[in-house]
Amino acid sequence: MGPYRLVRRLGAGGMAEVFLALAFGASGFEKRVVLKVLRPEHVGNPTYERMFLEEGRLGARLSHRNLVGVHDLGFAEGVYYVRLDYVEGADLASLLTRSLPGEALALFVADELALGLAAVHGLEDEAGRPLGLVHRDVTPSNVLVSRLGEVKLADFGIAKATLLRDQTRAGVRKGTYAYMSPEQVRGGALGPASDLFSLGITLHELLTGRRPFDGDTPLETMERIREARVGPLSDVAEDVRPVLRACLARAPEDRVASAEVLRRMLSPPRRARPEGGPSELARWVREGLGQAPTGGAPGETVLEET
Repeated sequence: MGPYRLVRRLGAGGMAEVFLALAFGASGFEKRVVLKVLRPEHVGNPTYERMFLEEGRLGARLSHRNLVGVHDLGFAEGVYYVRLDYVEGADLASLLTRSLPGEALALFVADELALGLAAVHGLEDEAGRPLGLVHRDVTPSNVLVSRLGEVKLADFGIAKATLLRDQTRAGVRKGTYAYMSPEQVRGGALGPASDLFSLGITLHELLTGRRPFDGDTPLETMERIREARVGPLSDVAEDVRPVLRACLARAPEDRVASAEVLRRMLSPPRRARPEGGPSELARWVREGLGQAPTGGAPGETVLEET
């Protein structure tokens, strides 16, 4: 595909397919990359192509160590593609099916995600105006963790910037339902507080192995999210409970004010658990990859688009 050689398919979703590919250069240079390609049935559809191009342009503006980088937007053989970082490791959802990371690493991952979200929420346009970008799908499946202990938030396919020309239709919900905020379940306006609510659910799952609002059905889960009754959090350490309550408040205005403020809240419990950092996270990832993830080879991230 263009200058890239496709190696194998890594995953697929409603709009695009994702492939492991090789990029080549002078003197035997070779690099593994990921190509996201519009699905064949959507090629030529102006609506899907516009969404895909918008995602690529938006992703290219997001340059941060905790975000999966977008490095190229191309067109070959009648198909648009986006080149992304290849992360050698696994997504957090896959790793959580094998073991919990422990409190120290859970807090470290949450801190890294908050750092990435601070970059997302603070993005500005060329004139210096805030874009008001919201990721809208902060879930373990969209968190890639590398063998080196890196944490990267992926998939900006449903991200929304308030200044973009085409707005999401009112009342349309996008995202993974179990990690939605109350306002997202209602189909209301979303801001950074929505992403922080999703991060709070992810942190709770990292700490306990379960999500705080899960019901027997998707409808019951969304109803519990809408009410956002957190409960006593008795299975969470006492010094971490204020962090979760600050993220999981029902009203956006009652939540932690920003990702930067959340990082300040995470700092004391993290200092009390100094054993959580990149080297420890890398060890947990390598232990989790002792068995091949479903659908992929050992050490290979299987990407899924919501």
